[in-house]
Amino acid sequence: MSETIPSSLEPTWPGEDAPAGSGPGPVADPWSNLRRFTNARIALGRTGGSLPTQALLDFRLAHARACDAVITPFDPQSLTLQLERFGLPVVLLASAAADKTQYLQRPDLGRQLCPDSRSKWRDAAARIPACDLVVIVSDGLSTEAVNTQAVPLLGALLPRLQERALILAPLVVVRHGRVALQDEIGAACQARISLMLLGERPGLGSADSLGAYFTFGPAPGKTDADRNCVSNIRPEGLNPIEAAAKLDWLLGESLRRSVGGVVLKDEAGWIGRSGPGVSRTLPGWDVF
Repeated sequence: MSETIPSSLEPTWPGEDAPAGSGPGPVADPWSNLRRFTNARIALGRTGGSLPTQALLDFRLAHARACDAVITPFDPQSLTLQLERFGLPVVLLASAAADKTQYLQRPDLGRQLCPDSRSKWRDAAARIPACDLVVIVSDGLSTEAVNTQAVPLLGALLPRLQERALILAPLVVVRHGRVALQDEIGAACQARISLMLLGERPGLGSADSLGAYFTFGPAPGKTDADRNCVSNIRPEGLNPIEAAAKLDWLLGESLRRSVGGVVLKDEAGWIGRSGPGVSRTLPGWDVF
């Protein structure tokens, strides 16, 4: 049985309404009407055998923005000042990667603190009572993501965690950190969970995407199977308010059940929404 295709989705073929005598130009793609459903680079058209000039320029601009997100200098002092308004102490640390070039070339150095920061954090941890959670913020692979998403996310998340009466360690800001650095930091202060916010590897349409990784029972040697991640935190993906709700639920369940990683599954559904036809999965997040 055939189905009628909505007129808005019918393919647009080149030359259908071309004025008489018009010269060659960009040729439309029959998928053009589908572009309103996605930011993906589909239906770009063509000029001869090549992309139209505008599509090529857009691609180069997106690539430049992605590169800038990675190499833009990180200002941990400025971020520290913004985080202090949440009323928690903030400790500034650095990984063993001396600069961004070394951070990119030696991922292992981003997974450990430099000697001075290791001593500083151990001294600070000795004065911290046993805590439920330590939150770490780092630039990762997108300085732009941390600069734009970290503060709004924590502004929505911290009140939720305080309502749970969780004992929080001082906030930690780390220059040039990788995900696994949360193991060393969390183990030193004997936190039940370490949560790390850092910039994700930028895509051509998402240079400002923040990732939130947490580990129950952080300790050196943990693997990705021991972690959970809420990703694509940005206004055009999973906005910080929804990300905070998702993290609050997952962290609460992790503490309640004393599990994490692949054992912990999202069973909350779409928080705050219900009814026929409502998806039980929030778009833009991933738990693994």
